[in-house]
Amino acid sequence: MTSTEDPLGLASDAPLFAAWQRMSADVRAGRTRFFSIPGHKQSPRLTGSIVEGDLPLYAGLDTVQLSGGMLAEAEGKAAALWGVDWCRFSVGGSTHANQAVALAVAAPGDTVVVSRTLHRSMLTGLILAGLRPVWVYPELDAVHGLPVGVTPESVAQALTEYPEAKAVILGDPSYVGTTGDLARVAAVAHAAGIPLIVDGAWAAHFGFHPDCPPHALALGADALVISAHKTLPAMGQAALLLARTRRSGGLLDPSRLERGFEAGHTTSPSGAILASIDAARALLAGHGERILGEAIALRAHSVQKLIQIEGLQIVEGADPVKLVIRLAGTGASGLKVDNRLRAAGFLLEMADRDTLVPMLTVTDDRAGVDALLEALATAIEAERGPTRVVLQNPSWRTVPVTGLAPREAFFAEHETVPAEQAVGRISAELIAPYPPGVPVLAPGEVITAEIVAGLRRVRADGGRIAYAEDPDLNTFQVVTTSGRRTSGAGW
Repeated sequence: MTSTEDPLGLASDAPLFAAWQRMSADVRAGRTRFFSIPGHKQSPRLTGSIVEGDLPLYAGLDTVQLSGGMLAEAEGKAAALWGVDWCRFSVGGSTHANQAVALAVAAPGDTVVVSRTLHRSMLTGLILAGLRPVWVYPELDAVHGLPVGVTPESVAQALTEYPEAKAVILGDPSYVGTTGDLARVAAVAHAAGIPLIVDGAWAAHFGFHPDCPPHALALGADALVISAHKTLPAMGQAALLLARTRRSGGLLDPSRLERGFEAGHTTSPSGAILASIDAARALLAGHGERILGEAIALRAHSVQKLIQIEGLQIVEGADPVKLVIRLAGTGASGLKVDNRLRAAGFLLEMADRDTLVPMLTVTDDRAGVDALLEALATAIEAERGPTRVVLQNPSWRTVPVTGLAPREAFFAEHETVPAEQAVGRISAELIAPYPPGVPVLAPGEVITAEIVAGLRRVRADGGRIAYAEDPDLNTFQVVTTSGRRTSGAGW
């Protein structure tokens, strides 16, 4: 079947997507009427067309009993494509998937080795699961000050110091498309008898074109989280959690994975989001190399145009589709350039003082990208100024001092104090410049003058401070003296 709703005929290989196609047609033709949730009943009568296509899984694409088996079939196809024996589709994004795997790998009080530059969702997963992190840090690129990956040596050192660790959890690739040596990290973890978990949210396309790096599971990881909605044409909140379990000789317990996943999974999952994951999987399986080749060529074309702009630099990472632009040499403020682009109708994934990330995906075409490049060049020239020194983002270089375990601090009594009085106190809140959403301060960590200054610098440059109760950073939430409960040396 090919149509404007399925131009590549993906439904023939995507059971959930095919069910969505059938149900959508039945709703439009009046053959199906809902006496179940969602409450909009597919009718635009009250709230307009925003509800169209929002079909449920239960009593929608399938029966309440899931007797059609379409979800299990779709997840099985995804597991096979990534070469593992277990997969679940998440409608809660990589956030849900990260928290699910945190619940599955260890028990409360256990130690895990964790990359400090992981997304906040994994840190909150540690809080939910009651795990104690031992931080490892990525190397930083000497030119740009951006993370390039956690080394196997740093993981090995952490495991030597903490042999009781139950898992290694890394984020790879980074937000800016750089990667580490996952194969060697996996070997280090496996030599210690523990699994490697990878948050690869930005790498759903890895492994499906010769110029892309292999995906983490192919390099030996035991579980992989990917966001289908980030680099593939799936709906927002679409993600997958894939794992190699004991059923196929792996280290992870499939029952624990199921329980961890279901603990935070909605009981009313969007059939439309699930169907879009299924369609994106079928797209990779049938057309991945071709469409990724086109995206890689678009990125290369963009680079050739952009390097003609005086002072502009391009960050080269392992992801051949990721376009990361550095502006310090132009003197232009990334936030002011972003404002000009937004006014012209171009919305970027990320902007801060020195960096722009116009997200390129398999959906882009030459005409749209050329229009962006022209507008970008115009905006940079309009904002051009004296060259400046790049200031490192505190997300990439903060080395925390741990005062309490994250879960202990999260549930401790807390108070609000002025920023100057917060220095030396233990944070009760998680604070991160966003994007990238990497915590600079986490519950249980000591607030230092350097951290306050770094966050304030981001704020002064126009960046967003996320998750803080006071995003202006005049006050901080800290653990009270009575609320602090010691739980052993180092914590």
